[in-house]
Amino acid sequence: MKELAGRLAALDPDAGAALQVISYFDRLIEGRAGLEALVRGAAVLSGCPARLVDEERGVRVRVEADGMRRDDGGAIDPAWPSAPLTPEGPPAVWLERTGVSDGVHAMVLERAAAAARVVLDRTRGRAPAAAREADPASVEVLLDASATEHARRQAAVRLGLRDVAAARVVATAEGGPLVETVPATGDSTPATGGRRAGIGPAVPVRDLPASWAAARTALRFTAEGTDQDPGPRTVYADELGGLALLADTVGPTTEPVPDVRALEHAVATAPWAASTLNAIAFSTSLRAAAAELNVHHSTLQDRLAQAEHWLDWPVHDPHGRLRLQLALVLRRLHRNAAR
Repeated sequence: MKELAGRLAALDPDAGAALQVISYFDRLIEGRAGLEALVRGAAVLSGCPARLVDEERGVRVRVEADGMRRDDGGAIDPAWPSAPLTPEGPPAVWLERTGVSDGVHAMVLERAAAAARVVLDRTRGRAPAAAREADPASVEVLLDASATEHARRQAAVRLGLRDVAAARVVATAEGGPLVETVPATGDSTPATGGRRAGIGPAVPVRDLPASWAAARTALRFTAEGTDQDPGPRTVYADELGGLALLADTVGPTTEPVPDVRALEHAVATAPWAASTLNAIAFSTSLRAAAAELNVHHSTLQDRLAQAEHWLDWPVHDPHGRLRLQLALVLRRLHRNAAR
């Protein structure tokens, strides 16, 4: 994609570049690309961060000009160029830049918005989402495992889910559960609205109580994504594997094991400790961790030596790294109560 962006920059912005942009987004639509891929294309082609915001569907996707997704980009500046998903709708696709936009930027906005509308209509639709927001009581019945099958079936009808083959539940750190339909391709992005979220598995509508329970468990493995609480803001229950069993025995009131107490000591000792240890634990290499933290490799080596002293175990070998990963996961479970 960087090569494509370079070629576009060398073309006439009013002719060849616009045709390239049109062709690029057409290929994404034909390939059934997801929302993140569309926003990434807008960001790289325009040379600035891009974001998609659709409050009605709870969608917030932001990608930097380097192609990396970073949703914590701050407030939207109304002066940024933007495009709506529909002619009468509010601005939804934004390019985070000021100054005069040329024809290429305008074309990127137009085609990205059109492509996003196609993907959203294909993967989510509108009426069911509106119905679910307007009828939280029916959602509660639908997700209640103790409710009768008849009551849950009637709730599904009221929510517009009668003919839906598969759906899933999204548990968020703020607000109630979200019930989403899942397309046959399974390529839809969950509507988290930028909040921390646990994503339940896709199941038949009658089995949504199980998806709700799994989503609540997944939510406990999320983090704020800050320096003091690093980690993923979105966790899929399907990807937890055996880790899900830990949620049954670890919580805010249980006694931390020594490794977690050592981790908390390290975090309290240095403001960089939490984010550094998280990067070391879950990156593919120390150099990758240094790049994620935006520090020099030698700086990370110095931090690692200090952290190992505070933890009292080495984390640069596989066994020590596994201990660190488990300690970080347990720390999240201690911090996140069951909902």
